[in-house]
Amino acid sequence: MSSRFHKWLTGDYDVMEKVYDIAEARDMTREQMKKKNKEAKEKLDRRREVQRAAQARTRGFYHIYIGIAIVSCITLVGVLLFCIANLPRYGVENPRTVEVVKRYVEKGLEETGAVNVVAGLILDYRAFDTLGESHVLFTALVCVMVLLRLDQKNMTSRDEDYYLITSDKYYRINQDPIIRTVCFVLLPGILIFGIYILLNGQNGPGGGFSGGTVMGTALIIFAEAFGWKTVDKFFSKKRLMIITFISLGFYAFAKGYVFFTGSNHMENIIPKGTPGAILSGGLILPLDIAVGMVVACTMFGFYSLFMRGTIGGND
Repeated sequence: MSSRFHKWLTGDYDVMEKVYDIAEARDMTREQMKKKNKEAKEKLDRRREVQRAAQARTRGFYHIYIGIAIVSCITLVGVLLFCIANLPRYGVENPRTVEVVKRYVEKGLEETGAVNVVAGLILDYRAFDTLGESHVLFTALVCVMVLLRLDQKNMTSRDEDYYLITSDKYYRINQDPIIRTVCFVLLPGILIFGIYILLNGQNGPGGGFSGGTVMGTALIIFAEAFGWKTVDKFFSKKRLMIITFISLGFYAFAKGYVFFTGSNHMENIIPKGTPGAILSGGLILPLDIAVGMVVACTMFGFYSLFMRGTIGGND
């Protein structure tokens, strides 16, 4: 019984095979039955050969994968232990850390032009790290799109209707006039507040990540209150990708220029402006805008993909 169940799981055994054979045997001669059984046996042998070959390849890859995983883990553990061994003793202050923090606090306004020390730290001293974080968001959006995007090419069943799945009616939330009216009143304020946080990051709490989050939330609320078709008219997948690409490209180009001039002891021609003014901080303001666009597009893209499997109507 267990062998039959195992064959059924692997596809080698059909529970209705004998029923079909009995029904067909009534209308078949002995010679026809022998021929049919021979063909079935040859087909089963070929299938088993293919399965054995596939299992052999899988076993070989599995052993290689285990070996690489073991070597990688041992290497990583060794690197971490080496780093731990070179850390200062517990309770002993690290002089290098103190020097870095002291430099940020005392020279931050002079060197970055930003009143907000955190903004100067993220988008000037550690701008390369923030560039990596922005690319992580973009990569995450692309991965979610690969996994969840629905179109006419990846429907797995004939019963699935792409136009029904992605239609506005299928995912429509209750179109209550109270909800639409409240959202119509609140959305401009939410969007303006997000823009304010985005543009004021170099002078106070805020910046690209927080401002982009608020603007992304405004897009999500707009989509739920007024329908996806309305959003698709001005925020399609193509436009979202263009905005994200331009933002990341500008960030990489701008900071590449700063890295090049700084490493070669060249003068940076970008003025820092007057501290406290909106046009201050050198590249911090435009970099905040770029990061905010990436965050807003990523948030809306995630929500759209999880809700309906697509970002815009022009996919």
